[in-house]
This record gives sequence, C-alpha cells and structure tokens, in this order.
Amino acid sequence: MPDEKELEAAIERLLDPGRFSEAERVVAQAAPQLQKVLAAALAEGGWFGEPHEAETLKAATAPDPEQRIAAVRTLLAEEARMGMMVGVAVGWALKEELATPNRTNPSDPEPRGET
Repeated sequence: MPDEKELEAAIERLLDPGRFSEAERVVAQAAPQLQKVLAAALAEGGWFGEPHEAETLKAATAPDPEQRIAAVRTLLAEEARMGMMVGVAVGWALKEELATPNRTNPSDPEPRGET
C-alpha cells in the first residue's frame, strides 16, 4: 500500500490533461460490461434499494418548489459521489484482475503457476 506522499504524487500526476486518453479509450470500449458490474456492485451494496426509493419520493414530492429542487440536487450529488466511489473500486478491482490474468479465485493472492 502506498504511503501518503506516494499517493499525493500519484494524484498530482493524474492532473496531466493527456493522462486519461488511453484509459478513456479502454473504458469506452468496455462501457457496457463495466456498466453491468457497476450496477451489480451498487445493488449489492444496497445503494439503490428501498431507502433510495424513499429518498427519491421525498425529494420529488417536497411541497415547496425550492425545497424540492434542493432535495433533488442533493440526491443527484449523493448518487454521483456514490457512483464515482463504487466506480473507482470497480476500476481498481479490474486493474488487479488484469494484472493477474491467471487468477481463478478472487481470494487467491497471486496467479497460479503451471506445474
């Protein structure tokens, strides 16, 4: 696991405008499959179950128009943050899977070698 300085330096490198061109190409190509993984991860985590439906209904039916708009904006911002965080976790897991292509069990720490 990287230390705090390594993490800060890596994040700083991500600010380079051309840094994501290859990643964007790969993600665009894999988007349908990644969307399924993201949706499954969000559902498994309970992010879009009954509590979310209740908050959506509450936001959409607030009696005061200004409160309704504020509630919808808050809900959308929370959804975006949650989607981003889960999306990052999915991307991280995908990176790990690509780094160890022969691994057959997610709990395996290293790829299995040929015997």
